[in-house]
Amino acid sequence: MSFVKTRIHPAAEMHAQEHLDGQIDRREFLTRATALGVGAAAAYGLIGATAPGKAMAQEAQQGGTLRIQMELPALKDPRVADWSEIANQTRGWLEYLVEYQRDGSLRPMLLEGWEVNDDATVYTLKVRQGVTWNNGDAFTAQDVLHNITRWCDQEVEGNSMAGRLKTLVDPETKQLLDGAVKVMDDHTLEITLPRPDITLIASFADYPAAVVHQSYDNGDPAANPIGTGPYLPVEVSPNVRTVIERNADHEWWGTEVYGGPYLDRIEFTDYGTDPAAWLAAIESEEVDMLYESVGEFIEIMDSLGLEKSDAVTANTLVIRPNQVAEVNGMKPYADARVRRALAMACDNSVLLELGYAGLGEVAENHHVCPIHPEYAKIDAPVYDPEGAMALLEEAGMADYEHELICLDSGFQRDTSDAVAAQLRDAGINVKRTILPGSTFWNDWAKFPFSATEWNMRPLGVQVLALAYRSGEAWNESGFANEQFDSLLEEAMAIADAGQRSEIMAKIEKLMQDEGVIIQPYWRSIYRHYLAKVIGAEAHPTFEIHVYKLGLSA
Repeated sequence: MSFVKTRIHPAAEMHAQEHLDGQIDRREFLTRATALGVGAAAAYGLIGATAPGKAMAQEAQQGGTLRIQMELPALKDPRVADWSEIANQTRGWLEYLVEYQRDGSLRPMLLEGWEVNDDATVYTLKVRQGVTWNNGDAFTAQDVLHNITRWCDQEVEGNSMAGRLKTLVDPETKQLLDGAVKVMDDHTLEITLPRPDITLIASFADYPAAVVHQSYDNGDPAANPIGTGPYLPVEVSPNVRTVIERNADHEWWGTEVYGGPYLDRIEFTDYGTDPAAWLAAIESEEVDMLYESVGEFIEIMDSLGLEKSDAVTANTLVIRPNQVAEVNGMKPYADARVRRALAMACDNSVLLELGYAGLGEVAENHHVCPIHPEYAKIDAPVYDPEGAMALLEEAGMADYEHELICLDSGFQRDTSDAVAAQLRDAGINVKRTILPGSTFWNDWAKFPFSATEWNMRPLGVQVLALAYRSGEAWNESGFANEQFDSLLEEAMAIADAGQRSEIMAKIEKLMQDEGVIIQPYWRSIYRHYLAKVIGAEAHPTFEIHVYKLGLSA
């Protein structure tokens, strides 16, 4: 049974015309339209195109084992997950209300659909009928309410979902706002927001938003893997290996809707952070598919005759000074002059070339990408090494030694090395520290000066809210600025991306002026896999939708 829309949101019709007039590309339009409740087929229809069909049922054989290279951090409560790889391990049994697609559309999964009123203050969610948990329980609107309640619990340390759904959080109780979510019947919920928020549906698709059973105890999700998906974990060894197998005792709801699953077994193996080890694994056919291909190894893998998929993304690397971090009793990055100086000493185009082999686009130190619907074009950052040193002298920090910390991993290490080299060329003292993942990720948000990889989100306001709004769990820069917070709240309330970009221009300029980050580039991503693998195309946010994977017949 499908959720029939009674109308097309007026903003979606306007966005369709913008696409037809050449003002926005297809990805931007699909993200905007589907977030407002327009189904993908209808959204494509508005621009005179045809939506992609069901998964490749005619191409993939039933059965078989697929082997994937991927780093394997330990599993944890999904709402505090801070690696995409954590979610990829649990996707076999823990599913999502909404799923973000390669084409930019937001596809209903455990939801059947949604409607949004004109000012984005009332959302009607329709829960998919016929879905059951693998323990036999029916999946209902009460399960959705339970998960939204969990996500809004701001008291849970590291719960980044509370930041994504901040409009639904009571600032006094730090819990779900009383009466904001009402269960209308077993398959319908109504969400009433105190102010407009156009990010809600996209936030449901983000990787920490995996839907858990009401009996889940907030521990290891593989310990008692009750879920709605078609697979079950049979081995979970952090940093070594994770194996999931098809659950023969559970009839998956998605087969009739989206096709799949095809594989009997999926094996994830951790080969560490050195891309040379990944190359060796796929070259020797120890694995069938890589999580990601990077740097100079891309060309080498091309020469092996492997299939290659790429995606233009808003994924990035951020080098940031932590404004509240203390070093020897002082806060070296509390002074905006120091932060601006670090950014002024770096030429982002050089960092793109040296750090990521030119495989992307130069960024502008404000973490909003040209592919984001609300991106505003402003002046590029100024590269001025002499001016940078003058600012440091003015701040009394010309002789300070900065310690730039990064993960021991390919482009992150290479880019950080290039940043350090440029800072030294400007006369700035820099010490480099490179850490293994097991050490780096324990304290990634607390280092005084470090580099962090960030995945894209469909909307620019989403990543700004996650990473830079005052007090958020993932605010690693320690940035707390009332003007920024106020402008961001204003932007998140505007459904029209053109109007939102007017506010975004002010936000972007503010971030540059405050020297919040050095952000050298937006990186395209690549993945190689054997020709027999189906459904392995690179996803812009690194999601691996396991039900789509298969082997050629």
